Amino acid sequence: MRTFAFAMENFAAIDFETANGSRSSVCSVGVVVVREGEVVDRYYSLIRPEPDYYAYFCQRVHGLSRRDTCNAPTFPEVWAEIEERIDGLPLVAHNARFDESCLRAVFDCYGMRYPGYTFYDTLAASRQTLKGQVENHQLHTVAAACGYCLEDHHHALADAEACAAIALKLL
Repeated sequence: MRTFAFAMENFAAIDFETANGSRSSVCSVGVVVVREGEVVDRYYSLIRPEPDYYAYFCQRVHGLSRRDTCNAPTFPEVWAEIEERIDGLPLVAHNARFDESCLRAVFDCYGMRYPGYTFYDTLAASRQTLKGQVENHQLHTVAAACGYCLEDHHHALADAEACAAIALKLL
């Protein structure tokens, strides 16, 4: 993960939700592509997780269950659609350690070669930039401080949109 020393105008904000404690169990993904400071593309998909079971805690967080993803595409199918959208762009996530670890784990799970994406972290940026100005650095709190109203927290696309808004303000 990298720190920020320049304004980011071209990036892809990404968010994963997981079905259980395994980082490879991504069950949904949201991607927001920003070019020249403007949102130019949004992508959302459910994903059949691997391993394919849902932990109670995860279901309570994002509301997804096996019923939602039993007929969803696998990660390699979904990533084939995402890969071309984000080609050449750095990835941005709120708590990028989590999202990058999910991406690495699911690539490994399916025997895919991980291309070494560059990740930037809006959580780290908020801790630097908004220190003492917000009560915490959770996504919804930081989004509100940046003038963005996050209405469907823990929906992967809504979270990616909030992350993109934060990145445009703080990076």
